[in-house]
Amino acid sequence: MLTKLSNYHLTSLIIFLRTSTSTNVRSDFDLVKQMKFYNDNQQFNKVLQLFDDYKKNNKTPTFSSITITQALKACTQLRDIQYGKSIHRLVSERVQEDYYIFSSLIHMYMQCGDMTNAETLFAKITNKTLPVYGAMMKGYLKNNQAQKAIDLFSTIEKPGEVTVNLFFNACAQLGTHEALDLVKNVLKQIPKSFHGNSYIRPSLIDASMKCKNIKYAESVFNRITGKTLAMYGAMIKGYVSNNEARKAIELFNEVKQPDEILFNVLFNACAQLRTDEALNTIYRILKQMPKPFHSNPLVVTSLVDALMKCGDTNRAESIFGQATNKTQSMYGAMMKGYIENNQVNQAINLFKEIKNPNDVILIILFNGCARLKTKEALDLTRKVSRQMPTSCDSNSRLITSLLDALMKCGDIQQAEKIFHTSRIKVSAMYGAMMKGYIENNDAKKAIDLFYKIKQHDAIVFNLVFSACTRLESSEKSYLIETILKQMPVSYYSNPLLVTSLLNALMSCNDVDQAEAIFNQSVNKTLSMYGALMKGYIRKNEAEKAIGLFEQVNDPDEIVLNLLFNACAQDRTSKALSLVQNMFQKMPKSFHSNLLLITSLLDALMKCGDVNQAQSIFDQSKNKTLPMYGAMMKGFVFNELPSKAIDLFDKIHEPDEINFTIFFNACGLLGTNVELNRMKDALNRMPESFLSNDYLVHSLIDSLMNCGDTQCAEAYFHKATKKTLSMYVIMMNGYNNNEFPSKTLHLFDQMIDHDLERDNVTYLRLIKALSMIGDYSTAQSYVTNVPHEFFGNKFISSALIDMWGRVGKVDHAKQVFEQVRDKDSCVYTTMINSYGLNGCGSEAVDLYRKMSRQSVSEVTNICVLNACSHSRLVDEARTIFENISIKTERIYSAMIDCLCRASYFEEAQFLIDEHERSNPPFLTMYMAMLSGARNVRNVDLSEKIHDRMKKLFPKSTESLTAATVLLANTYGSAGESVKAAALREHLHQSDVKKKIGASWTTINGQVFKFQAHDVAHPRSAEIYSETKKISKELVEHGHVYDSS
Repeated sequence: MLTKLSNYHLTSLIIFLRTSTSTNVRSDFDLVKQMKFYNDNQQFNKVLQLFDDYKKNNKTPTFSSITITQALKACTQLRDIQYGKSIHRLVSERVQEDYYIFSSLIHMYMQCGDMTNAETLFAKITNKTLPVYGAMMKGYLKNNQAQKAIDLFSTIEKPGEVTVNLFFNACAQLGTHEALDLVKNVLKQIPKSFHGNSYIRPSLIDASMKCKNIKYAESVFNRITGKTLAMYGAMIKGYVSNNEARKAIELFNEVKQPDEILFNVLFNACAQLRTDEALNTIYRILKQMPKPFHSNPLVVTSLVDALMKCGDTNRAESIFGQATNKTQSMYGAMMKGYIENNQVNQAINLFKEIKNPNDVILIILFNGCARLKTKEALDLTRKVSRQMPTSCDSNSRLITSLLDALMKCGDIQQAEKIFHTSRIKVSAMYGAMMKGYIENNDAKKAIDLFYKIKQHDAIVFNLVFSACTRLESSEKSYLIETILKQMPVSYYSNPLLVTSLLNALMSCNDVDQAEAIFNQSVNKTLSMYGALMKGYIRKNEAEKAIGLFEQVNDPDEIVLNLLFNACAQDRTSKALSLVQNMFQKMPKSFHSNLLLITSLLDALMKCGDVNQAQSIFDQSKNKTLPMYGAMMKGFVFNELPSKAIDLFDKIHEPDEINFTIFFNACGLLGTNVELNRMKDALNRMPESFLSNDYLVHSLIDSLMNCGDTQCAEAYFHKATKKTLSMYVIMMNGYNNNEFPSKTLHLFDQMIDHDLERDNVTYLRLIKALSMIGDYSTAQSYVTNVPHEFFGNKFISSALIDMWGRVGKVDHAKQVFEQVRDKDSCVYTTMINSYGLNGCGSEAVDLYRKMSRQSVSEVTNICVLNACSHSRLVDEARTIFENISIKTERIYSAMIDCLCRASYFEEAQFLIDEHERSNPPFLTMYMAMLSGARNVRNVDLSEKIHDRMKKLFPKSTESLTAATVLLANTYGSAGESVKAAALREHLHQSDVKKKIGASWTTINGQVFKFQAHDVAHPRSAEIYSETKKISKELVEHGHVYDSS
């Protein structure tokens, strides 16, 4: 509108000048002509230079209105408000009388963001014309003050077509249902002639679309007979803004001769879809697009953007490379595309080709650096930020991106410095800082910053709830409640904010309030369902997560991923059926989501369907490390560690998680073969992986399980940061490898270094003391257990067991009586302690005091063993008969009791009874053999030994023990030749008997001894002394037992 007025004014001036002979006027005409030329060619600085030169060369310069308006136009384009104000002062006396200058000043102030001066000017004028109203409304729209434009429109008595058009634009900017109602009301009041205006109709459609009323826009569009390209453009653009890209493409196909704007909007629609279908549409349209359009920078920019969004980076690069006049927008589209396609370094390389990058390019660069999060990205961010013009400081979007990049790259200090020195802090800048604090694990700072913001918008509330979710504090619930009191009720309709709120509430276990807010929400989004499901899974309430999923009509990839996680946690047949069913229904496009496939594999494995998981994994073309990890973890879970190990060998470059699972698998098998494979893997593992605590824990534990305590010790000592878990793993490994004295030594180190100790630490300590079995040692260490730990039932049970094993039943009974709520474990341990110390009657009495519901298989075994050691056969028979479910271990305990009392026939009867419906159980035969050995029954021992060889040919270790028992039976029966023959046979075979160990304590120091042990530095003296003692015993009548 202002351009038309300026052109009209210029034409009038030219006509006037043609009739004038004045030199000044002629020179003014030349000046205006030259100024207009520079403005038209966007050389705005030259316009102002001309204006300055004219003032200097003329002592009393006179400026026509058109000269002033051309100068103000240049100021407006340069956003040079100070120069504009100087012109305002120069012509201040003429403003009220000159409509052209007045309108140009308002336009200049508005475009430069100085609404106050524009409003002051507007208020001073008495005769307000429609163009003046138009200039103000247009200015309000420029400054995102649509409501002010609407309010100003309501004061116009007879609005013209231009002001009505601007009013519709203002309503479109508001984009609310109320704004659309205003549009409909005004539409009824304006003259019918306005309805046919080619500008008003597209604006009406645009307003309807922006206000989310697609049906109304379609009804307006369909009633129009002579549809212009601008109307098609408004509809297509509206469809795109409402995420209806397919409708936009369908409508474009109806246009016979689309112009450049329509092609531009079409590519935007394809960019929104990001599918193969959209990419094919781009290829088809490119063939139809007129060649001149290929040189249109806007069209090329949208085309490049669409190709990038659809994943065809090669074609985008080709089109970009062919462009002769590359604009910054084109560079921006390429850079943004590279970033979205995870090729950030390509974006950075392209940035380096740009000579004078504008603010938009800098924003994209910083976004790319934020995505990289590397030292190189941080260095580039710092370098570019130092080179930025000072004028960039006023661009809040640019500063926001810079803050985000610095925060993502870890330079919190520099980000804080820039943030605090910024004069104008917008909400987005606060958001960038809050988000940065959250990502740098400083949620408290994010919350503190939230309280410094005067006006909180939905984004800031969203971030503060995210911060609360990360906060590890008992005050979390109180904080959320406090923040909720400040939040406007209208924000509860914001799906993103509600999702963040649900996450926060679930993280502090406020499930009731989370469910209440979710149930009250009218429009439940998938992200809201996801937040609740995620919370249920975190609370180990998989059934609730699955139940909620069943309410979802069309789950997306994220919700489906959460379902698989819930099913993996549930591990039921129902969960497996659901996983299999959803996999069958899953859209093909989801199969390319590798995170989703990883969760699917994990769920199938956890639910026991190894074959289906294996099939999906084998068919996957792009196998990621997490997918390998899910399969390996699944094999371990399903007790197939060898398969996990074999799969690990197929990984080209395993990550830390893969190594961790591999070590776990090797530890489960615990053989020399796995030990060697672990050592081979360690040789090719990057040294940096040893900084991963979980990996080191797994490695040490597995080395211990494989019996290589020395190697485990080496990695333990190598660790710079020794965690409590490492100490516990080492202590457990020492106990399992029968080095309890080393466990005590490690515990001493923890005390010396004042390290934290927990329940598990003390359990491992007490286990070691039980193994050593020395009262004085046990007593000295138990005093180090803090009193508060005695309330733990596991600690109490371990102490009862320990005192029983060191022969102090009265101490065990004292601990037992101090336990308040005695469970099955506590009772069972006390019964076992009685049994170990020959107190069978006490064990039976305590057993009979237990409720039948609390008696477990282990309880029954312990009481039968107690009867066995005290020869209470009748009591054992009674207890055995009353046991409803007799397991093979219970049978074994009863058989052992009978054999110790030499009731071999009855024992054999029980074996036969068990084997009528069950396979043979080796322990039963070992009990028979041991009993036969005790009474030197050679015939029975031979029969049992021969039967064991037939029944258990592969149980090498147990058969070796059985052969030793038979040899001992021969020896004790006086058949030394047979005993010697068997022992020679064992000696020549590769099979070795497991060497037993015993401990003794001298002067507070624990010593371990094994058969034929020469580890002690004074072992020669010890053996000499034992021979001397043995000789003296024989001389005093001792009869040597050769067994």
